[in-house]
Amino acid sequence: MARGDGAPERPPVSLIERILESKRREIEALKSVDHDPTTVRRGTLDVVRALRREAGAPLRLLAEIKRKSPSAGDLSPGLDAGARAEAYARAGATMVSVLCDGPFFGGSWEDVARARVAVDRLSRDVPILAKEFVLDETQLDRARASGADAVLLIARIVSPSRLRELHVAARARDLRPVVEVMDETELASALGCDAKIIGVNARDLDTLVMDAARAARVLDAIPDGRVRVHLSGIKTEDDVRSVARTRADAALVGEALMREADPRPLLQRLVAAGA
Repeated sequence: MARGDGAPERPPVSLIERILESKRREIEALKSVDHDPTTVRRGTLDVVRALRREAGAPLRLLAEIKRKSPSAGDLSPGLDAGARAEAYARAGATMVSVLCDGPFFGGSWEDVARARVAVDRLSRDVPILAKEFVLDETQLDRARASGADAVLLIARIVSPSRLRELHVAARARDLRPVVEVMDETELASALGCDAKIIGVNARDLDTLVMDAARAARVLDAIPDGRVRVHLSGIKTEDDVRSVARTRADAALVGEALMREADPRPLLQRLVAAGA
């Protein structure tokens, strides 16, 4: 198709392409700033053990801190990440996921650090997942320095060989990678890394369309011995019950909790529904 001036129309830039373009600029800025990658001196928590669901055990829930999203707009832009992480942990979350991207999700590395400090005051161990669009090892350094126990690696945004490199680099930094996949091809890439925790996103990152049937199919294809995490689309107790009947070990809950001024009552109900 041509424009009025005769030049061909450029195809629209997808959301994920816009996010990655922004992320590449951010990475260059990170590299230009001195920081101490050994800020956190304690070892990370055992994320695999925390998320694995033994036979008959309740579904584990990851509660997410996300101020806004491209699909939902503003959620809770003014919240305190530390207070929200503590509320999640007290209400029964097995793990707290923290969005690190600023332009599209309203997050930051400081949010990870605040969440870490808050949950470390509690009487039980609650791992922190740094949820970022990771393209470079510099981001892994920041995740570790901010107190994350785990880091998201998205198979869709890097080549299989680069995914393996980032997986190795994360483990070298005492971070547990959570590899996000959407289909069987990406699952093969995750298995090629020997990923121990694999999350299946029901939402297409290009179109933002949900496909629960595809997610269930891919989740079921994950071999035994891996931790299976259902990502996206959990809003109600019935949603939790539905996932709990599958082979999933854990499920992530985000927007539903972020719309609550006090997320504890809803999260408590969701935790109970997974039992």
